[in-house]
Amino acid sequence: MLGIRQLACIAAVLACGWAGGALAEPVKTLRYILPAAEASLDPVQGRDLYTGHITEAIFETLYTYDYLARPVRLVAQTAAALPQVSADGLSVLIRLKPGIYFTPDPAFGGQRRELTVADYIYSWKRLFDPQLASPNSWLLEGRIAGLDALAAAARQRGRMDYAAPVAGFEALDRYTLRLHLTRPDPSLGMILAYEPLAAVAREVVQRYADARGEVASHPVGTGAYQLGRWVRGSRIVLDANPGYREERWDFAASAEGSAADARIVRQMQGKKIPQIRRIDISVQLEDQSRWLSFTSGAADLFWLDGPLAPRAIRNGQLRAELVAQGIQLQRIVDPVLSYYYWNMQDPVVGGLSKEKIALRRAIAMAHDVDEEIRLLLNGEAERLAMPVPPGVAGHDPAYRSLLQYDPVLANRLLDRYGYRKGADGWRTLPDGKPLLIRYTSRSEAAGLQMAELWRKTYTRLGIRMESQRMVFSDIQQAEQLCQLQSRTYQWMADYPDGDNFMQLFYGKNIHQNNNGCYQDAQYDRWFEASRALPPGPQRDALYRQMARLLEVQAVAMPAYTRYRSMLAQPAVLGYKRHPILHQEWKYLDIERKDSL
Repeated sequence: MLGIRQLACIAAVLACGWAGGALAEPVKTLRYILPAAEASLDPVQGRDLYTGHITEAIFETLYTYDYLARPVRLVAQTAAALPQVSADGLSVLIRLKPGIYFTPDPAFGGQRRELTVADYIYSWKRLFDPQLASPNSWLLEGRIAGLDALAAAARQRGRMDYAAPVAGFEALDRYTLRLHLTRPDPSLGMILAYEPLAAVAREVVQRYADARGEVASHPVGTGAYQLGRWVRGSRIVLDANPGYREERWDFAASAEGSAADARIVRQMQGKKIPQIRRIDISVQLEDQSRWLSFTSGAADLFWLDGPLAPRAIRNGQLRAELVAQGIQLQRIVDPVLSYYYWNMQDPVVGGLSKEKIALRRAIAMAHDVDEEIRLLLNGEAERLAMPVPPGVAGHDPAYRSLLQYDPVLANRLLDRYGYRKGADGWRTLPDGKPLLIRYTSRSEAAGLQMAELWRKTYTRLGIRMESQRMVFSDIQQAEQLCQLQSRTYQWMADYPDGDNFMQLFYGKNIHQNNNGCYQDAQYDRWFEASRALPPGPQRDALYRQMARLLEVQAVAMPAYTRYRSMLAQPAVLGYKRHPILHQEWKYLDIERKDSL
């Protein structure tokens, strides 16, 4: 009888198809699993890590990151070189590589369509189109001269005038762009490497948006891969872009991982990018099904979430039986912030009156973060006191939070501010009305476990909790509309700078990334001042003030930063987990030794 692994091998071979009665040449395929469904494949609309895997493979930004370098290092992608910044920091010259083409599409009328700087200008204007309501407009707000005025005019008219000039966009020729900034901007290069600022073609947008409103499901980019097949929320197949430019694997081992990096260099040096011709992605929500897929050999790369960690890891090391099978482990501290927030616009938990602040502070002090790390994540996380995680400019390892676990003091705080317990043991609001707090979590098993842990927290305080379970995409939409009352949230670094995390609480980012819908004039002033400063002691001091204000007002509570443990089958070559890139597919190779 054939085992699970053998059956998986048969399925993989049959998937290659038949040609002339014989098996066709196998297509070099990497099988990958996403733990949540993808959303829009339009770069300006994508907001989550999982969708970012796909858009990052199809579309290209001007810059990206060196695959092996640690700390991470910005490098050119479609640009010919890194940006040239003027002495006063107010203008930036960008040169584009000629000869880069979009994948063929009927929108181009049978002609090869070359990428130009006009495509980037058009794509960046789309971030501000009121008809798209992009959650990513914050990336360029306040940065480019004249762009905010164009956005304001678009909001007033209800549509974007794409032909209107913007003083900050000066196209010198097809391949040369000069940006004029409102202020010096040390983060700009990293922001231009984030996939919502990738180039789309105007013809594609107009053809599919005007015809059927399907531009978000018809991605056409210049990247190493193109969309082959898409079954929404279930399976995505990406095929290698046959017209992808000549690019060779050429990276140097970093000092941080020299031995492992040297092995990767030996495996990959000089190979044409991409080597893998197909990425076959399945969406599997539950931990157990993902684990079975990997252990049966039906997946090549596997994201090992905390609940599954004991299956593969002991004391931070790969278990001996997996080592014997040739399984590879990549384990890093992710530049991610896991935090708890309360909706500041909510009538029960929101607001800055003393009793509302007392309520939120009490909840924060009654939640045992160490217990959450131990029980739900199996220790696969580190406590985090401030919003900026390790590995990101602006992180302060010496920072200590005021909000420490102390349920006794938390209960006294509620007593003092009028949240009284009734005869049934449950607290009421200061006006005597029932106190009920709604906690939202994802619908799969891990979300249920998180909700039950939070129920323990609220029970410690004598507060009734209602559990609201939703699918991930619906949670995102509700957050943008300030409709959720409280939630545990994770923010993965879009770029390795503290600005990317402190903007989560910036008032102007409500309805984008500010899920707690918090607005405070002092915080906003400090944040705007920090954006004019390069990384260093002066900016770090502002970050500490901002973090302390969030604690004093109990707006949100930083909790932990997670380990990212990735498992790879022995056939995968060249794999090193990158802390910023969503995926590394185009830098990999695969050599299967399975046989029927």
